[in-house]
Amino acid sequence: MPREPIVHKVFEEHARSTPDSAAVVCAGQRLTYGELNAKANQFAHFLAARGISRGAKVGVCLDYSIDMAVAVLGTLKSGAAYVPLDPSYPAARLQLMLRQLPDLALIVVSPATVGLVDSAAVEAIDLQERSGQLASLVATDPDVPVTGDDLCYAVFTSGSTGTPKVTAARHEGWFNLLNWLALEYGLHHGSHNLVVSAFGFDLSQRSLLMPLFCGATQHLMPSRNFDAAMAYRMLNEHGVRTVHCATSALYLLVDWETARGGEALAALDYVFFGGEPLSFERVAQWARREGNTCTLLHQYGVAECTDVASSYDLADRRAGEQGVVPVGKPVYNTEIHILDEELRDVGTGEHGEICISGISVGAGYLNGTGPESERFTTVMRDGAPCRLYRTGDRGYVTQAGELVVLGRMDAQVKVRGMRIDPADVERALGRLDGVREGAVVTRRVDSGDVELIAFVVPKEAELDESDVRAGLLEALPRNMVPAEVIKLPEIPLSHNGKVDRTALAERVRQPVRQVGGEARPANPERRPGGLR
Repeated sequence: MPREPIVHKVFEEHARSTPDSAAVVCAGQRLTYGELNAKANQFAHFLAARGISRGAKVGVCLDYSIDMAVAVLGTLKSGAAYVPLDPSYPAARLQLMLRQLPDLALIVVSPATVGLVDSAAVEAIDLQERSGQLASLVATDPDVPVTGDDLCYAVFTSGSTGTPKVTAARHEGWFNLLNWLALEYGLHHGSHNLVVSAFGFDLSQRSLLMPLFCGATQHLMPSRNFDAAMAYRMLNEHGVRTVHCATSALYLLVDWETARGGEALAALDYVFFGGEPLSFERVAQWARREGNTCTLLHQYGVAECTDVASSYDLADRRAGEQGVVPVGKPVYNTEIHILDEELRDVGTGEHGEICISGISVGAGYLNGTGPESERFTTVMRDGAPCRLYRTGDRGYVTQAGELVVLGRMDAQVKVRGMRIDPADVERALGRLDGVREGAVVTRRVDSGDVELIAFVVPKEAELDESDVRAGLLEALPRNMVPAEVIKLPEIPLSHNGKVDRTALAERVRQPVRQVGGEARPANPERRPGGLR
């Protein structure tokens, strides 16, 4: 680690050494390193004039655009941390998120996004409206001292209380991640990248800055949601060499290329992917086809620990090998521990909770209290205090030292790469007018993906699945809306009076027929759990 482990300082070095190289491209617009650095500097000086500096937080509610790159870099240069406010989320969800950030300094918006956050008790700034004012400011690098321990960004994760929580990354951890990626995989000024994931996703933060860290070009998809057709077209047209994405997005890109006989994906240098369980069979044939030079890196991490903790090259997966695909060995300056309930090490091959320590461990949950904040803890290791994060994931380490993730120890699941607590969805269900009671379980489909299934007890018989989904879309991100809604006369309870989730999960694993608009098992005699 250098004396000054600050990501935007590395970008500034590229702006000085290669000012005419393309830095960011989006929807026909293009800025060089010199131009992007100047605009980001002007925005940083704009923030400084408002007293926004180290320790402050700036919301960014923008679609992928040149302005987004300016806002993110300018915020970092001011010493503040940026907070992605994903415009693909419903306004109600964004308002709930904003209530977790009472000290937000301002929000950067555009005409297309201002309506999503205009009721927030914080000023919204449109860079286009302020373009004249910004252009009049000095374009030199701000002289703002930033340390590795300062916050660089904060992202939201689903909370078990039904309220999203926000976790913060530190400059030192973020630099460590990007530095590891660059050195471990030889990324350089030709490693042009395409961002395909939603702005609010934790992996999008390293995807956004990785090419600017190594002097390459960042290509942004002008779309709020993943679009396989657009992404594939851009891979073909722009000389892209790397992609960071969720496992489910990789499946879609592989399917798209396979169906059309293309080569753009197979010709990439790297796809860095993870965030949810991998069904190796979905990509094995494509990965092993003749002429495929793309290295697939299966990665594991959590937002609370700067996104990536370990990585595994799928080329090491032997043909015919069965079992869960490993997620590899730790990144630089990071340790992974498998611990029992007393936070003691377990043996090689034994199952336990995956815990992470080292530089990558973040600053914790902002304004956080309660049991979730206790996941950040300090234990004694080798006679010295060690700060670690308890991920809540279950796994083990193989004899070869590879981490294998087996799933969640609690109720949280990963859907399309985003961690979700079903209780969050259940609370949204309970707020719908036509729903008396609701419960959410998961179902694994043949591809290996996980999807949410909602069971609802309607207040009146006329409740329609499309109305439930429409209501949820007004309150939740799309990936949190269940794939199927099943009506029941009552929710089954276990012996201790809690929702019998095992019984509900069993219902979606067996054939279901519709009777009078309600779901009934095909074999009523084997109906699990009984109905209350």
